[in-house]
Amino acid sequence: MPTRRRPTPVRRTDIPPPAAPPRRAPGTRAVLNAVLDHGPVARSTVARLTGLSPASVTAHSARLLARGLIRESPETSGPRGLGRPHVPVDIDTNRYLVAGAHIAVTNSTLSLMDLRGRIVAEDRQPHQDTRPHPRRVLDGLARRLPRLMSAHAEGRSVLALGVATGHRVDPGAGVIRLHPQLGWRNVAVRDHLTDATGLPVHVDSHARALARAEQLFGEAATRGSAVLLFVGAVVDAAFATAGEVHLGPRHGAGSVARLPVGGAGSLESEVSEQAMVRLAAEQGHPVRAFTELLERALAGEHRALELFRRRARLVGRAVALLLDMFDPDVLVVVEPGTGLLPHCLTDLRTAVAERSLVCEDPEQAVVASSFTGGVLSTAGAAVALAALYADPLGPWPALTAVS
Repeated sequence: MPTRRRPTPVRRTDIPPPAAPPRRAPGTRAVLNAVLDHGPVARSTVARLTGLSPASVTAHSARLLARGLIRESPETSGPRGLGRPHVPVDIDTNRYLVAGAHIAVTNSTLSLMDLRGRIVAEDRQPHQDTRPHPRRVLDGLARRLPRLMSAHAEGRSVLALGVATGHRVDPGAGVIRLHPQLGWRNVAVRDHLTDATGLPVHVDSHARALARAEQLFGEAATRGSAVLLFVGAVVDAAFATAGEVHLGPRHGAGSVARLPVGGAGSLESEVSEQAMVRLAAEQGHPVRAFTELLERALAGEHRALELFRRRARLVGRAVALLLDMFDPDVLVVVEPGTGLLPHCLTDLRTAVAERSLVCEDPEQAVVASSFTGGVLSTAGAAVALAALYADPLGPWPALTAVS
């Protein structure tokens, strides 16, 4: 009787790697980002900033000019008219916009953003249901977008739509993997909105999107290493090193909602918007929504302001823990009290100073969001804009048509 041969085990080295996306010229990306940082700027200065040769900068600039991403500014000359005139280049904000959608627990925000990261228009609408069906929300966004473009684009084309939300998002697949408050699981956002709008669609978590927004046109220190803590109806975070935002193999990096904050409980249970509304009611001054509580605090109402100061101290405990875990160059707090209300940022930094083992200067290491007052409008659009700056020669249909 013939003996049966055992199958040869498959070794890791025998498994072919997944097909890599086509490589774009990294120099074009470097030139575009240098122009974003320093424009209007001479090509010779771009060469010095990027380490590229003048000839390479000229070639990359020609590609970007052909695509309408940069423009030439009026010609200038050296001091007192000496030297050869040069023609600076700058980001062209007159031809293209990106659109953004942020899906929150109680509402969704549509926005338009120019290529310098400035919000042009926004439209926020409440969800019709407490736990809205994904199709209803996504179809509503698709219907609202043409009206926003018609009213505010002023002849500029929209390159792409970015979508941001909280919890676990898979940007590679364009899928919201899990959003417990909405009751959503494995929602194919990119495919649905691509079909509905005809635009390229990019999807990511709002914390990672806001971290990339800080890197592009916000807090410069985030380009080294950074933690961004988002405190809203959802509490989550993003972590970046060497300019790259960490995703995690299960798309769950930054799931900090259950971090302990001393005897008070978990972070989200004590500082989320829902928790703030609950605490206001328990203290005898109920509000209909978190926005009403914030308005009272901004008006100087003592009890409302004290709730935000309590929130800042509890957030400070979590910030101290995150600083000790990651030791970043900077930690950005996305929370309205730290950016808008007196004493809140100071209270937060004081809690950090009392608890952190590694943070020597909280005033330098802990900062408020660069986008306070426009966080939700920025988040969705930043997903699309970050994709553009990462790969300006990629398959952007509106740009390919003019290249």
